Amino acid sequence: MEMNSSALCALAIVLLAIVDLKIVSAAETGGKSTVHDTSCSLTVPTLQKAGHCPRLLNVVPSHKGCVCDKDCPGDDKCCVFDCGAVCVPPAFTKPGMCPRRLWGSGMCAEFCSNDSDCSNDEKCCHNGCGHECITPYTVKPGRCALPKGTPMCAEYCYHDGQCPEEQKCCRTTCGHACSEPCS
Repeated sequence: MEMNSSALCALAIVLLAIVDLKIVSAAETGGKSTVHDTSCSLTVPTLQKAGHCPRLLNVVPSHKGCVCDKDCPGDDKCCVFDCGAVCVPPAFTKPGMCPRRLWGSGMCAEFCSNDSDCSNDEKCCHNGCGHECITPYTVKPGRCALPKGTPMCAEYCYHDGQCPEEQKCCRTTCGHACSEPCS
């Protein structure tokens, strides 16, 4: 029976997760051999720290060479960037949706990299070229029906917040208009 390399890698990862891998690291202890636990307790559930890894590394890491969140101090998370795995403050995603661009591209500058960089309820949104803090809109419950054959080639709305009551901003055959959601 032949196994491809992906299956072998997956099997090796599972076996390493089951066996509590210990690495002897003499270099870290000045020549003294000690056992260093590199497992992230895959067999025993641990609480994952709140938030997620930021899109860009724009702070000085609190610790380098982490393997998982528990290796990081306080609320910091273990995140992988070009420089390797480091401990950084987490990013948080705020509720709401970034609005669609109404026209062309925005400024080609990175004013934010995560929602955490924005004040109040603003979100870090792509502006067509860079990212900036923008007031989001909320998505109303329900879903839009498939566009029907009625040609409505106009943008009557850009997001649900512009529609009355329970109506949603839905695609038409060539534009967007407010309509009742499907159940």
